[in-house]
Amino acid sequence: MAIRVLPSEVVSKIAAGEVVERPASVVKELIENSLDAAATQIAVEARSGGVELIKVSDDGAGIPSSELELAFHRYATSKMSDLEDLGRILSLGFRGEALPSIAAVADVEILTQTSSDSAGNYICLRKGEVVRREGRARPPGTTVTVSRLFRHFPARLKFLKSTSTENGHIAHLLSQYALAFPEVRFSLLLDGRLSLRTTGNGDLREIVSEIYGPELAQRMLKVERRDGLAEVTGLISPPASARSTRNYLSFFVNRRWVRSPLLARATEEAYRGLLSDGQHPIAVINVSLPAQELDINIHPAKAQVKFCHEQTVFGDVRKAIEETLARTPMAARPKAAPFSPGSGRWQSPHMIMDNEPAFAVAQLPAMELPVLRILGQLASTYVIAEGPDGLYLIDQHAAHERILYDRILEQKSRKEVEIQGLLEPITMELSPREEETLRSNTELLTEFGFTIEPFGNKSYLIRAIPAIMARADIAEIIAMLLDTLVNKESPDRWEDKIAQSLACHGSIRAGQHLSNEEMRELIKQLEQTRQPRTCPHGRSTMIHLSSHRLEKEFGRIS
Repeated sequence: MAIRVLPSEVVSKIAAGEVVERPASVVKELIENSLDAAATQIAVEARSGGVELIKVSDDGAGIPSSELELAFHRYATSKMSDLEDLGRILSLGFRGEALPSIAAVADVEILTQTSSDSAGNYICLRKGEVVRREGRARPPGTTVTVSRLFRHFPARLKFLKSTSTENGHIAHLLSQYALAFPEVRFSLLLDGRLSLRTTGNGDLREIVSEIYGPELAQRMLKVERRDGLAEVTGLISPPASARSTRNYLSFFVNRRWVRSPLLARATEEAYRGLLSDGQHPIAVINVSLPAQELDINIHPAKAQVKFCHEQTVFGDVRKAIEETLARTPMAARPKAAPFSPGSGRWQSPHMIMDNEPAFAVAQLPAMELPVLRILGQLASTYVIAEGPDGLYLIDQHAAHERILYDRILEQKSRKEVEIQGLLEPITMELSPREEETLRSNTELLTEFGFTIEPFGNKSYLIRAIPAIMARADIAEIIAMLLDTLVNKESPDRWEDKIAQSLACHGSIRAGQHLSNEEMRELIKQLEQTRQPRTCPHGRSTMIHLSSHRLEKEFGRIS
């Protein structure tokens, strides 16, 4: 096929695809325009996941009547004028950059007024072309209404998720901008329900309270370090308030919300040794840098940035968090771990194995378990047992995970889930995104044994739980399950993931002392499972040191 220049209408659709991936993309672009216009109040409304309607109203500077239609031309912007400006962008976006992309894939109406205009100006666009103009009254600011998103692009509509999932993306987006701009008053209506409202008083901790609940907000630790290349401020959770996913990491670079593996690594490095495997901190981190120290044009939607001095920024963020954690008594205490006799210090179980002479440690082959005689417990983590051919070390947590996982799926398949009602219901507050996830998954969670009901604004009562979770941290489990269900796009996998998560949180922990009777019962139940040699995540439940290998290591045979 011959090379040729694409028609302008095709180019506009391609450009729109780079910016408008889903309804939340539209909300993002419009909010950033409002913030760049110095708005102090931003109201967002969405219906049907944003496909039917998205409306963003602000009290910002507005667009002069002479520039309104120009704002819908590609590459028209008020935020830069030459190549040098591209390297020192201080705004969140280029107003004329997003509007034509949105107008290419939806019907758009805009009503705006500046403080110097005598009246407001309204235009309506269909397929990117202005079809109506008129004057309308409005206080200074701008309202953009986007309707019938992707109406003429059925392929795009097909790839959107459920209404609740798309609402969840919008709610999460608003939460992030509320964290980035605590001095701005945000509100969000989803299908007529008030999902989020902030006061705009500039208190970041208050925003965290609105999004994650007052109990967590009160425990958050203040981060502030201003003596490096990067100025680092924000709030982080103490180690005891960690979560099971990275969904609670929020990073803002020059107030731009970004996805940054570099900043995520720096944050988690600072918590090294303070969190158990699979646990992640909650963090709201603001990084301020001179504009010339970063490139914001490496991603079409500007969701990522590139730092000129990555290692310096990495170090500044890590040190800022480490310094905060070091000032916290809870973080200063070492975590309990088994004692290593030869070293005079505490070590983790895997370190003990690593420091011993090199045993040939073989994983148990795929077969039924042999008859095992319990000898004792190592490091309050491993059950030591003797079998017909040597020594067995059983990871008590992994073994119990396998037992519970099989039991959960069996009860679910028979629709006979054992439920335990709570004498006193547990109250918990959910973030806007968690609320949307819960609304669309209430029936599924009920099938697994949970009874959860609304209790006022963003508060919920947990009245019943699966019986096997009786000793677990229920609020943590619910938060973890909602994280798991945020993107449940594969129906054949999420029920399995829920069972894995419940089994993990309901099982015996490493470091928990067991009596001989408890250890015998654990092994007995493990023998009855379908795959006793692995936990639901695929990790080995045990390792085997054969008699032959032991004799060889002790020099009894050559």
